[in-house]
Amino acid sequence: MEQDLKQLAADMLDLAEKQGADGAEVIIADGETFSVQVRLSAVERLTKAREKRLGLRVFVGQRSASASTSDFSREALRGLVSDTCTMAAAVAEDDMSGLPPGDLMAGDLPDLDLYDPTRLSTEAQIELARQAEGSALAADARITNSEGAEFDSSSGMVLLGNTRGFLGEYRSSHFSVSVSPIASAPDSTGMQRDYWYAVQRRFSRLESPESVGREAARRAVRRLGARKLSTRRAPVIFDPETAGSLLGNLCSAISGHALYKGASFLIGRLGTRLAPEFVTIYDDGRRPGGLGSRPFDGEGLPTRKTTVVDSGVLTSYLLDTYSGRKLGMPSTGNASRAVGESPSAGPTNFYLVPGTVAPEEMIRSVRGGLYVTELIGFGVNMVTGDYSRGAAGQWIENGELAYPVEEITIAGNLKQMLADIEMVGTDLEFRGRIASPTIKIGEMMIAGN
Repeated sequence: MEQDLKQLAADMLDLAEKQGADGAEVIIADGETFSVQVRLSAVERLTKAREKRLGLRVFVGQRSASASTSDFSREALRGLVSDTCTMAAAVAEDDMSGLPPGDLMAGDLPDLDLYDPTRLSTEAQIELARQAEGSALAADARITNSEGAEFDSSSGMVLLGNTRGFLGEYRSSHFSVSVSPIASAPDSTGMQRDYWYAVQRRFSRLESPESVGREAARRAVRRLGARKLSTRRAPVIFDPETAGSLLGNLCSAISGHALYKGASFLIGRLGTRLAPEFVTIYDDGRRPGGLGSRPFDGEGLPTRKTTVVDSGVLTSYLLDTYSGRKLGMPSTGNASRAVGESPSAGPTNFYLVPGTVAPEEMIRSVRGGLYVTELIGFGVNMVTGDYSRGAAGQWIENGELAYPVEEITIAGNLKQMLADIEMVGTDLEFRGRIASPTIKIGEMMIAGN
């Protein structure tokens, strides 16, 4: 089948050139997904799907157009090529448009341990979701209800080819389990919910559903009796999940699209200091087993490990070919795309290198401050760096987590927040494409009552 798809890709590219395209690329995605959600042991949603799609991008001079289809009949594919070439000839020229040079295409396609051939039965996946929820409900008497648990799995293949001579493919898989329990206490009129999850490329590496359930229960229970705070300035510690959100804001600010559009507070900041010397950030597209890993990017260029922040200094943006040309820089191998859409720059495995301070030690360093476990809303201005988001977590008193807090807002500016990082934790775990250990920021405004 793979050989058939490779031949199909080659045929599509040949046909595009015969129809007047000066360049073209084709992407084929073929995969299957499964998802089950249970609540109080009953199956509430069950979906299973197989999808095969083909996307085509053609260039006529410096004009381009993209289209996609799930109809693989000969007639439909010929129509797709014809229509896409017609669209490309009709749009305005763009001096920066075009495929990357052929000599830059990925040559080596290493096995990055992205694919697990394990196939779980429907019953087994339902049972895994039930185990996660059952473990959460049994973990503490104060867990009285559940918003449900979910198990998801997927596997598939991506093939990319272009008229620069590149033709490559890779397989990948994904397994995840999550649960959202609800906690209440006899002496409390309120209820609290929280969640936890695990995700891996290989099923054998996935945390047990029981451990996921217990952690979700612990997180929900610790929110009971949450208080409000008066407005103040204080140190703020972000747990790994919320620190990852902060890192995601940085990732958006260094992406090529935001930069050439003038919508980033980091325009022109390459080579300048953003953070203390103990802060180093990588984007590593070839991390074995990484959830964002792949042997080539969305344009056929080799992925790589890019040092984004080196000992506090911003040393690289994340670029695809188009944004790189707009900025006068080479691509960093970060082109990302959906089938039928043009590429844009995005992260692969974007992470803050762990530091030397244990999270417990970080908490002990704070006399009075906030330990953030949840961020709410999207109050971040990428042009100025201004930051304001709803938050919940634990108040730290004399070096200990004293009581839960909620209905507060934390505010600052991302430039100052990065500069004010005082400690980086040892607890880096990859649960997505963007990951961070615990971090401590010297001071932020905390708005409450």
